[in-house]
Amino acid sequence: MFLAAVEGGQVPEGSVLVVEALDRLSRAEPIQAQAQLAQIVNAGITVVTASDGKAYSRAALKANPMDLVYSLLVMIRAHEESDTKSKRVTAAIVKACRAWQAGTWRGKLRNGKDPAWVVETEAGWALEEARAAAVREAVRLYLAGHSGKRIVDRLAALNMAPASGSSTSLYKLLTNPALIGVKRLTVGGEDFELQGYYPALISPEEWADLQAARTGRPRRGGRTGAGDVPHVLTGIGVTYCGYCGCAMSGQNLFGKIKKRGDKLKPGYRRLLCAGQQYASGRCAYPKSRSVAPIEAALMDYCSDMLNLRALYGSDRDKPLRAELAKLRGQAAEISTKLERVTAAMLAADDGAAPATFVRLARELEAEQLTVAAEIAAAERGLASAARSDMAGADAKWRELATGVLALDVDARLQARQLVVDTFERIAVYASGLRPGEDPDDVTDVVLRAKGGVTRTLRIDKAGRWVAQDVAELQSTEATLYK
Repeated sequence: MFLAAVEGGQVPEGSVLVVEALDRLSRAEPIQAQAQLAQIVNAGITVVTASDGKAYSRAALKANPMDLVYSLLVMIRAHEESDTKSKRVTAAIVKACRAWQAGTWRGKLRNGKDPAWVVETEAGWALEEARAAAVREAVRLYLAGHSGKRIVDRLAALNMAPASGSSTSLYKLLTNPALIGVKRLTVGGEDFELQGYYPALISPEEWADLQAARTGRPRRGGRTGAGDVPHVLTGIGVTYCGYCGCAMSGQNLFGKIKKRGDKLKPGYRRLLCAGQQYASGRCAYPKSRSVAPIEAALMDYCSDMLNLRALYGSDRDKPLRAELAKLRGQAAEISTKLERVTAAMLAADDGAAPATFVRLARELEAEQLTVAAEIAAAERGLASAARSDMAGADAKWRELATGVLALDVDARLQARQLVVDTFERIAVYASGLRPGEDPDDVTDVVLRAKGGVTRTLRIDKAGRWVAQDVAELQSTEATLYK
């Protein structure tokens, strides 16, 4: 900052800078520190060290050039002492972390930042209840489908003080293992996770669900500008046009509302192909439909346990296990390739690895990290699915159905999350499977569950549905899935 002030002309030529000793002038390496000293002196500023009364200026250094050598020696000694102290402190922290992991030591580490929802006590750490309650509520709202901004606004309305005041900080908070009492830190190039360092704020099961929700579910707040009616089917990466494969988008026509305080009528909430909006001519059968009948039919269909069991099939975990096996196979393949590249690099005749090998090794290492993250996400999803029970799932859909149709925000957000958790893809044929031949008032919808089962519904304008078994439609869907 002082150098910046000098360069900016805020420190006039002829000024005097007094420091305790040269080692206080800079914490940089000796050569760089001496260069900084020279930069200050060249700007016409005299540096005086209070410990020995020596003055460093252009005139003084011109008269006695050996002072430059002396300054360098002082900086070398100071840097060595600082480096030694730093290494000792690092070694002590590493030793303490290993002792904690081994269960032979329990104490406090003055390293890293502690979460805002704990307070230090003589015995260790305790929860600060007001902030802890806010964080618990934030976790609950996130798992219920609320966006980060909506959660921050909700907590502010309740006068609850979360550990962070922005949606970005909130999303970061949700990845902090301190929620389950783990202190994570990197010291001396080693990564440590100290289990039980803090009092846990949520259970391990809630943590697993939280991470599965964060990594595996597209989530948006459902804001629509003039009002607050979250879309249940769109904006979550699930619903597509059956004709062209483009995403379906939701539209709320608030301009149609005539009286202040009135709710959107069903016909003012539309579902349309994004190919119609943003890719003119891409969709052969673009058509805007009221989304209300489709929402009503979907909520009604999923409120029946027999329908849910049919969607999930006999083994609802099978797709997750298959995906996990595939990822583990990819990880093994990458590991084998990396071993071969490493062996080739070590076998290089001149001892220098070719640049191509080095680049390939780095690419494989990056791919390995990506696949490892995907494996962790798949394992969390499998664990979450294993904990959830089909019993009562139909009741959850029924419980939310009335609120969804009444445009209740909380109910719609929870239903939105149920859609994400249940379906891999929803394909909408706004004009029926055979446009021009099918009745004008029907919409064909193909539901592909995460259990791998496909079901077809024909829905009329009143939201009544009839299950279809249309081979041609399912064949069309199979083509789109490829």
